[in-house]
Amino acid sequence: MTELLIGLVITIAVGYYIVKGYKAAGVLLTAGISLLIIAGLLGHSVLPAKVASTGNLFTDSLEYVKYMLQYRGGGLGLQIMLLCGFASYMTHIGANNVVVKQFSKPLSCIKSPYVLLVAAYIVACLMSLAVSSATGLGVLLMATLFPMMTAMGISRPAAAAVCASPAAIILSPTSGDVVVAAEKSGLPLHVFAVETVLPVSICAIIVMAVAAFFWNKYLDKKDNTPMERVDISEMEVKAPGYYSILPFLPIIGVFIFNGETIPGLKLDIYTIVVLSIAIGALVDFLTNRLNGKITLDNLESCYAGMGDAFKGVVMLLVAAGVFAQGLMTVGTIDNLLALADKAGAGGIALMLLLTALTVAAAIATGSGNAPFYAFVELAPQLAGKLGLSPAFLIIPMLQASNLGRTISPVSGVIVATSGMAKISPFDVVKRTVVPVVCGLITVILGTLVLVPMYS
Repeated sequence: MTELLIGLVITIAVGYYIVKGYKAAGVLLTAGISLLIIAGLLGHSVLPAKVASTGNLFTDSLEYVKYMLQYRGGGLGLQIMLLCGFASYMTHIGANNVVVKQFSKPLSCIKSPYVLLVAAYIVACLMSLAVSSATGLGVLLMATLFPMMTAMGISRPAAAAVCASPAAIILSPTSGDVVVAAEKSGLPLHVFAVETVLPVSICAIIVMAVAAFFWNKYLDKKDNTPMERVDISEMEVKAPGYYSILPFLPIIGVFIFNGETIPGLKLDIYTIVVLSIAIGALVDFLTNRLNGKITLDNLESCYAGMGDAFKGVVMLLVAAGVFAQGLMTVGTIDNLLALADKAGAGGIALMLLLTALTVAAAIATGSGNAPFYAFVELAPQLAGKLGLSPAFLIIPMLQASNLGRTISPVSGVIVATSGMAKISPFDVVKRTVVPVVCGLITVILGTLVLVPMYS
């Protein structure tokens, strides 16, 4: 229990200092390194098995910071920088203004920005079928849909929350989480994913969309949030109309190249964004009558956007990763698992306890995968003791891990979307919390109705 208390105290301290206006990256990094050092003093291994020890407790904690810089800076961080650079480039050459100008005509009949918000949320959820990474999808949406949403009158916090939320509910039947959950449930993948998880997911998405409509409307009015609806008649658009397709090139590329649509050709998101930038530059080059100087000058905005993304978003992700490792290393998650194992509750009570613990762990660590993979190992054993169906315990845990991540101010997707929107992570969490709670209640009720309790 000592480790659990240490984790809770430091987590509360992190929240306190971030709310007080301290820079989030510095707070998370300091807390994470402190937790790693405390874990080492308590006799726990500071570094994961795949990272070699330096031979010293303090330098091991710094070694993990280096590992996170390499891992997230060169992987997810590179993706974020590319997409932020692409978004800056599209704004600089006027493509985003063309999109707003053209889309404003058919959308002008929709007077409420909150109806547009719901429509954007549904589109974003469908995109989660093509992009499995919550943070990757959030960043992609921020680079493409976010400018259009804010220009059409959706407030920045609400628009960022839409971009952060689509992966809160799992739709893809081939998601890694779903595959593991099906195996632990003892059900064939198609039965588990399509016949049990999917109906619950659809119900939760509908409920969350309705909740997002009313909750964002309430908060915008209560907080007097500035709306950024652009006066289209006064908008200066110098770029030609065909530039409107350019901001959507990464989304189009994901659907075309991120599978086997073209036999033998499969590109990852990094290459797709680089290709999108290259196509944009080529179009700009031709539009400017083969003036290479203007084209290369315009590309500078892309590089500047990438640099800003590293400073404002990637370092936050690195710091959040160090903090999450510290919480797991010090034993916070293991102690939560022990609480679940000791629970002598009935079927429904046990399901609620495991779901609550999974949400709590996801919020604390900012990870959806880590808490689920840790807790799912317990589910078959606990289900066997009470004669329950493992799926009855696992389905709400599966959804709860992703829902909890969506209201964690230290999760990758919240940090990335808030950083790109230039607002506090807590402003985004404030917008996602009520829809997430409604979605979680829907998942629990859906499990009770659709999933047999006993095997």
